[in-house]
Amino acid sequence: MEVTVYTAVGAEARSAELPDSVFDGTVNENALHSAVTAILAHRRQGTAATKNRALITGGGRKPWRQKGTGRARAGTVRSPLWRGGATTFGPQPRDYALKVPKKLRRLAIRSALNARAMDGGLALIESLEMEAPKTSAIAALVSEIDAEGLNVLLLTAGLRQNVYLSARNIAGVEVRPWGQASAYDVLWADVVLVESTAFEAAADDDAGDDDEGDEG
Repeated sequence: MEVTVYTAVGAEARSAELPDSVFDGTVNENALHSAVTAILAHRRQGTAATKNRALITGGGRKPWRQKGTGRARAGTVRSPLWRGGATTFGPQPRDYALKVPKKLRRLAIRSALNARAMDGGLALIESLEMEAPKTSAIAALVSEIDAEGLNVLLLTAGLRQNVYLSARNIAGVEVRPWGQASAYDVLWADVVLVESTAFEAAADDDAGDDDEGDEG
């Protein structure tokens, strides 16, 4: 799969092939749905609460005698039928988090990246090394690639603190290290810019993990 490579200032430099290990053209919609649903569910606070009969003040005695008043039988003013009474089957604090297997999560991320690459929303960018934070540099980059007003996700080769600080005040621009973006992050973005050295760094990390496993 071939994509455009931009310079650090947003000028088109060349075309390049994406690594087949990630960009194999497979988009698993079921995996995407499961991962995104879990991410959005995890963001819910789950603090909504209503008072049940145990939490309502009063109602320790029967409001009137059982028979002879001409009114309906009542045992407590905490009844859900009464104004100011309890709520029946109301929400209570709960955890909405859903568990997603690691393999499914990885499949969802690969599917999201493939989807963006296939619809032309993914490109590479040369090294984004910055000596100091400079918001205008990232703003100029976004403008140069015609992404103003769009959601832009910058995936860097490792932690780029100055890049993050430069982009955090720009609406619609997010920065994540390669390998730490979720499927939702990728689908949220209209344009995904991947630092060209990110694939090499990821390959080195994988090799290091394999070596550690062999030593063990």
